[in-house]
Amino acid sequence: MTTLQSVIEWMHGKISRDGCLYQDDVVDHLVKTKQEALLRENADGNLVLGKALLEAFRKATADEIVWVKPDFYWRPRVREDEPGREARG
Repeated sequence: MTTLQSVIEWMHGKISRDGCLYQDDVVDHLVKTKQEALLRENADGNLVLGKALLEAFRKATADEIVWVKPDFYWRPRVREDEPGREARG
């Protein structure tokens, strides 16, 4: 199993157990487990998930997980969600 796959499984498991997963928690996990290669620095100088990880996670969970952009977290898709990756909350 690759590092990318193990992180995706960890993220999916956290969402299943906790009901949501904040981007900051993933960043913290990757720093603590010395997997900073999966992160990048955004325009504000903050560490965020790298494009390869985000794309792989999106592909692996496209039909079941949504991103709540204003609050920077993922959660399971519910019937009321509109099509697409982003949700309102």
